[in-house]
Amino acid sequence: MTSKQRAYLKGLASKLNPIFQVGKSSLTPEFTEAVREAFNNNELIKIAVLKNCGDDPNEIGQILSERTHSQLVQVIGKKIVLYKPDKDKPKIMLPKSVSAKKAGE
Repeated sequence: MTSKQRAYLKGLASKLNPIFQVGKSSLTPEFTEAVREAFNNNELIKIAVLKNCGDDPNEIGQILSERTHSQLVQVIGKKIVLYKPDKDKPKIMLPKSVSAKKAGE
């Protein structure tokens, strides 16, 4: 993912409300499965890490992105944004990368 694409997704995510919260039990298999299933309806997901969670939000974001085969867009404070495009009908059209344009010239 290019920096331009990441910036585009960050802009979209700024309008989103978190749909999940990580609490003191941190990343359970059930939580990970719920996030994985949420990607069936959403390509961009925001997750809040509660104060009673002792784990680092950056680590949680990395682990979730690996387990759900998504991309970690950003971690700001206690908010995590993940992106996973729909394989059949992507809803979010990312800007083309600059290097792809140069290669076609």
